[in-house]
Amino acid sequence: MIMAPMSGVTDDAFRLMLLKYGKPDVFWTEFVSVEGLFSRGREICLKTLKFSPAEHPIVAQIFGSDPSYFKKAAEEIEKLGFDGIDINMGCPDKAIEQKGAGAALIKDVDLAKQIIRATKEGAKKIPVSVKTRLGYDENQIAEWITPILQENITALTIHFRTRKEMYRFPAQWNLAKEIVRLRDLYSPETLIIGNGDVKSLTQAHELAKENKIDGIMIGRATLGNPWFFSDKLPTIQERLKAIVEHVELFNDPRQFNVMKKHFHAYAKGFNGAKELRDRLMETKNYLDVKKLIEEFLLRLDKKRG
Repeated sequence: MIMAPMSGVTDDAFRLMLLKYGKPDVFWTEFVSVEGLFSRGREICLKTLKFSPAEHPIVAQIFGSDPSYFKKAAEEIEKLGFDGIDINMGCPDKAIEQKGAGAALIKDVDLAKQIIRATKEGAKKIPVSVKTRLGYDENQIAEWITPILQENITALTIHFRTRKEMYRFPAQWNLAKEIVRLRDLYSPETLIIGNGDVKSLTQAHELAKENKIDGIMIGRATLGNPWFFSDKLPTIQERLKAIVEHVELFNDPRQFNVMKKHFHAYAKGFNGAKELRDRLMETKNYLDVKKLIEEFLLRLDKKRG
């Protein structure tokens, strides 16, 4: 059971929340640009790759379009102590695709294969995996997934949607068994990890068993729910206290607005949630959040008393 990499979400503070309340079997970082790792943006990339020893096993995800940079990045990531390297070949963000990276690689199988080989060349001691989609505009399992498997990667994570579908249509889990069949045919040692529309830990285990895949990657269902991998149902009080704790762990006043996407995920499904969310969106720092949550919890206790 794996935590999905989500850009702007799964930073070190988010992962520390999961570490405390429900650790996945494997952590994944947000993705970093292989070119950026050797540019003026290097410090930002290294900050994204920061992790604590308790997070092992943890995989670093990278993106880009130049094989030579993938080799250099793999060497660097190995030195940083990661347990694996994952290549993003599925991100649908237009800015990423314009650089020939992410989902754009689905249109260039030869380049994708060169990138995998370069990454494996740079990573001498740790495994290399790929995360991608079923295809670009349509199902391209045969012409896209097959050549990726033929590169004998350690693991292949499939988001069961095409790039065109984004999140607008249900994940096509009915295609999982076909992916497994191709794996068994071309690269029996490759682990298959499924991703898309997984709402609970119970559902994740059922999907893994039904489709005979090796793992499940969960993304959006972990937002506002660091208890996901422990399968615990938190109380309203626990969820609200977690907001304060998450903001404190984030500890970057200059980037405070980044935290606001989490407020919507934590504060929902109870009386007064909308009003609380609206007020949380007006906060400017940790102390504002702490005061607001404490006042709300006090009113909640009085109502119940």
